[in-house]
Amino acid sequence: MGAITRGFANNILSGGTIDATDGLSGTVSASNITDSSISSVTAFPAAAGDFIQSTASDPSPATIGDVWYNNATYAFKVASVTTVGTWATGGTKPSAQDQLAGCGTQTAALAFGGAVPSDGNSSTELYNGTSWTSNPTGLSTARRALAGAGTQTAALAFTGKTTVNVSSTETWNGSTWSPAPAYPASPAVAFTMGAGTQTAALGFGGVPTGGTPTNQTFEFDGSSWTAGGNLNTARRKAGASGTQTAALGFGGYLDPGVTAATESYNGTSWTTLASMPTSVSGLAGAGTQTLALAFGGDSPATTGATVLWNGTSWTSNPNSMGTARGTLAGAGTQTVALAFGGYSTAATGATEEFTGPGAAVTKTITTS
Repeated sequence: MGAITRGFANNILSGGTIDATDGLSGTVSASNITDSSISSVTAFPAAAGDFIQSTASDPSPATIGDVWYNNATYAFKVASVTTVGTWATGGTKPSAQDQLAGCGTQTAALAFGGAVPSDGNSSTELYNGTSWTSNPTGLSTARRALAGAGTQTAALAFTGKTTVNVSSTETWNGSTWSPAPAYPASPAVAFTMGAGTQTAALGFGGVPTGGTPTNQTFEFDGSSWTAGGNLNTARRKAGASGTQTAALGFGGYLDPGVTAATESYNGTSWTTLASMPTSVSGLAGAGTQTLALAFGGDSPATTGATVLWNGTSWTSNPNSMGTARGTLAGAGTQTVALAFGGYSTAATGATEEFTGPGAAVTKTITTS
């Protein structure tokens, strides 16, 4: 900071008042100024550029309340709060798949497995928030109707179906899959739900070949599976969110019939909570046990409906996905979620990004 020039009053009158008629002008050396920050401002200069950042691109992430000028688009912008969740189109997956699994976040997601061809595949694809990249190596056991947990660099894949149901479990280190102890359900199940991390995962529900859905729950600690508390409502093709000790399961198929039942898991047992607004199966989930998002579904009809869970009840979001579909995968949180793959009129690679209520959104400042 350079030198500061300022006039000072030099006469003190009786009673302690200052006579400002005489001025003492001088220069204060920058070396004598220990703190050059502005502690209080009573007026701004007329030029907006003196106090609003000018940038060639919008900041990401933006903090709610930030204001800036985008000199590439010649527009003033503000980071505001969205009150209604919205879906936007993301990059299309390289392979169109339904009955796949996924995990991670909106800007760092992982997709694996799927039903194309009909006996399942091993494809593994990574999303960076803009586009997908196919990994050179895929699952050791190609399959569909599998479950997943974890992150883009530390994931878990388990159960599923080839020509028959499989119990194989695999761990992902960011580049390759490795065998892990088999999922203990007997007989083997498919369309199981997954939650948690690679070293603290939860698997629940599912269906054996030719049988009815199971209520079994199993916990994985990174090296072995152990039995947990049983679901109150046995089901398959449900949505899931949360962690091993704080999970949420919702919707699903009962064989026959579809359910809206919601249950929470505390690491020991399941508790029945308020039901979803509509019974649906083949849906996906994102978020936590107390802030969850449910979207899509294929029964009783293909849908793009989106509902939000606040820990007590569900609320329907007025905006649905652009592509209605079921047996899709999801990742992320309630306010920053990702939907990918699934079956609409055919298997799809469509990807959509969700910005939920309370999230920061960039808006252009206009005069209207």
